[in-house]
Amino acid sequence: MSNPDQRARRLCLGLVIACFFSSHALADAVPKAVIVSPLASTNRTASGQPITLPAGRTTVAVSRYIIAPGATLPVHKHPYPRYAYVQAGHLAVYAADTGQRYDYKAGDFIVEILDGWHYGENTGAEPVELLVIDQMPEGRTTNTVLKP
Repeated sequence: MSNPDQRARRLCLGLVIACFFSSHALADAVPKAVIVSPLASTNRTASGQPITLPAGRTTVAVSRYIIAPGATLPVHKHPYPRYAYVQAGHLAVYAADTGQRYDYKAGDFIVEILDGWHYGENTGAEPVELLVIDQMPEGRTTNTVLKP
């Protein structure tokens, strides 16, 4: 019978061999070419505010929005970070307090105004399609507050 050190060495060698063969099998299953195209990198919202994350445990929620041509969203705000990727259409976002207008089109990435009243409007002839990502404290089900 072998001593504990020899058993540990054999186990480590077995794991190394298993990892080697499984990594080659995995490499064969993954496409040879992967293209990464950075879309955005920022530490500020559209209005220039620093992005801060909720303290404690965080929920990430992903939604798809489709906004009909001519539709206007109600005035609202987001108390926690919200990001959107414009998949199609033309969207204008207005800061309700200042009237500042931000225009977005397909391929644009939006870091929404944080805790400031704003609204959006589809300014094009086709639906606006958004992929929206919210980061909010665990237990929250929405990151949108409508203006009373």
